[in-house]
Amino acid sequence: MKSILGIDEVGRGPWAGPLVIGACILPRETDDSLSSWTDALTDSKKLSKKKREELSDLVLKNALATGLGWVSSHELDGLGLSGALKLAARRAVSEIKLKKVPFSEIVIDGTVNFLADTSLENYVSTLKKADLLVKEVSAASIIAKVARDTYMESLSDIYPDYGFEKHVGYGTSAHKSALERLGPCPEHRLSFRPIQKLVDGTEKSSSSPSKKSPTTKQLGDHAESIVADFLVKNGHTLVARNHKTRFYEIDIISTKSDKIYFTEVKYRKESYRGSPFSMITEEKQSQMTFAAESFLKFSPILKENFSPLLAVASVSGPDFHFDDWFPLS
Repeated sequence: MKSILGIDEVGRGPWAGPLVIGACILPRETDDSLSSWTDALTDSKKLSKKKREELSDLVLKNALATGLGWVSSHELDGLGLSGALKLAARRAVSEIKLKKVPFSEIVIDGTVNFLADTSLENYVSTLKKADLLVKEVSAASIIAKVARDTYMESLSDIYPDYGFEKHVGYGTSAHKSALERLGPCPEHRLSFRPIQKLVDGTEKSSSSPSKKSPTTKQLGDHAESIVADFLVKNGHTLVARNHKTRFYEIDIISTKSDKIYFTEVKYRKESYRGSPFSMITEEKQSQMTFAAESFLKFSPILKENFSPLLAVASVSGPDFHFDDWFPLS
């Protein structure tokens, strides 16, 4: 009996946020407990939010293997949409391979083989409306949609004025209005023509977008976004970003398992080599400790439930290469 790896993408068209590709291998048993919920699998866009979330939980719990391939808005700007889709597919399949679950066929929704020019190219069938017709593709569509929506909703805590929790990055009138008032944030896809027009105030060719020198703050924000993407993809829940008071500032606060991490992000315009730990002086580490203790002092719930750890991350170069992230203790 054939074992199918289903693949589908979410987030091709939004103005902001990551592109995500889901991958899934479902069990082939035909017992009633399996068919009772797999029968409900379909195109994620045809399901209510509540039903999508219910089915996503079931897929993640019962599938033989699942994978998600994330490409950030910044990576998409650099690669273009076609390149981003290929990279996301490769990342999703890499997660599947790590789980060592065999498959005999790959079905990708649509008409484009994202795995062309790879060792898996000949295993692929492309199929229009596969998310309606093939359960594995439906499952991939659902887990990718729920994961991306959850990420976009979390951005409302970081960028509360854009309404990400409502439009999840798509080009609604409310989103356009927010952009006209505020300009883009680091999660916006600056290569997309609607964003270019709103930023520049004039229509320009997508092949020759206006280039403006970014400010130090914009560079830092981009670097923080890349690190935040890394943390979310590795199971962290974001608590706050760029948290400021009169006395201290914390770049990223996140939780995972029973720990809360206070991450200092370092960006260098030149390509960086070496450990980011070398960027943290003894004085800086004391400042980070003070900031973490001060934050927890006014967050008793977090203080009681999580063990605090300082962490450092580095991003470098004109392409914003993610170098490393690790706890300091």
